[in-house]
Amino acid sequence: MEPESGSNYVSGSPGCLTSGHSSLLSPLPLSPGALQFDEDDDDLEVFSKDMALTDGNSFSPLMLASPSSMINQYKFEDEPDVKDIFITVDEPESHVNAIETFITYRIATKTSRSQFDSCEFEVRRRYQDFLWLKSRLEDAHPTLIIPPLPEKFIVRGMVERFTEEFIETRRKALHKFLNRIADHPTLTFNEDFKIFLTAQAWELTSHKKQGPGLFSRMGQTIKAVASSVRGIKNRPDEFTELGEYVDAFSQKINVLDKISQRIYKEQKDYYEELKEYGPVYTLWSASEEELVDSFKGMASCIDKCCKVTDTLNLKLSGELIPIIHEYVLYSETLSGVMKRRDQIQAEYDYKVEASSNKKADNTDNLTEEIEKLEDKVECANNALKADWERWKQNMQTDLKGTFTDMADYRINHFEECLALWESFLSSQTCDFQMDTKEEAKS
Repeated sequence: MEPESGSNYVSGSPGCLTSGHSSLLSPLPLSPGALQFDEDDDDLEVFSKDMALTDGNSFSPLMLASPSSMINQYKFEDEPDVKDIFITVDEPESHVNAIETFITYRIATKTSRSQFDSCEFEVRRRYQDFLWLKSRLEDAHPTLIIPPLPEKFIVRGMVERFTEEFIETRRKALHKFLNRIADHPTLTFNEDFKIFLTAQAWELTSHKKQGPGLFSRMGQTIKAVASSVRGIKNRPDEFTELGEYVDAFSQKINVLDKISQRIYKEQKDYYEELKEYGPVYTLWSASEEELVDSFKGMASCIDKCCKVTDTLNLKLSGELIPIIHEYVLYSETLSGVMKRRDQIQAEYDYKVEASSNKKADNTDNLTEEIEKLEDKVECANNALKADWERWKQNMQTDLKGTFTDMADYRINHFEECLALWESFLSSQTCDFQMDTKEEAKS
């Protein structure tokens, strides 16, 4: 099994951005004892387990080795220090025809990679095209963790379809999807990814027709169902442990997502109440001459606190909620990856069992098939383990960074509100002392 075309990229063409890139996925002829891995939104871009998510060693990737295997290990090498591909998703456009209404986005790509015919490309894609790309990546790399797409349908109560808020939220999510692929050491060199970034609409349509047909996909589905019915008899302990981690992560991140959504809704309601609260004091001041300054001071503080709260809400909706929800989708992706790994092993186990029940003169072809399946299982296992370590490191970095930023935003929010109320209190105290002195003199 060879790396995808383009993985031997050395340098860009003249006049383009310059950088270097070595082969990122390559077979290493090492002994089993020496094997090691490097760690390293169509409509919304939007804890019962005992296992602790903070334990970075809760899953320890132990290597599987098969003496008869043609492939001992797949290893992700260090990513390049210089980024050689830049992708931007912007300029959404609404399209209306007799059948449907949909949004397309401009995909602008700049690259120095030699396998591209030019340094710059610009195409327009709709959500269905992103779905096609994700499906093709899953077919080509069944046990790699493909970045999630935003859901096709709206999350109820968040935004309405095709509003500016919805379109912008989706644009950001699609932008992140493509850039996560571009940053992946293997997916970034996938041929379908290149075609997605460079082909004109008619070329992409033609290329889609070359993919697996309906009956082929139905056959794969039937095979997957059959594998799930048979079950896995010899799943390695490390993948059982990984599956338990995924279940725990899914439970916790889903709870966190629901609570974050609820907090955001309450913060929005609070902001709306503040907007109506301040003007009451302003209106009241017109009928209370002796309390004019106090009422106006209250109105001013509430108005400023309202603006500060709005800023915090924008941070919640723009940074915290999207990253939490993305990892909700990632948890679904992880479950899918585990199922595909199990399907590959189930097919291998079935053939091994069938071989033991066959007569000796009918086992030659089956033996060859079993050896190929053994290599396929090992490739799938090693790819998953390497990608798992990379994904886990990215997940921890993303969540830690997001939580730290939200802590800073909340501290700033409360400090600004505190300073406003302290200033109001100080002014009222001074006014009260002056009034007391005047009364004493009189």
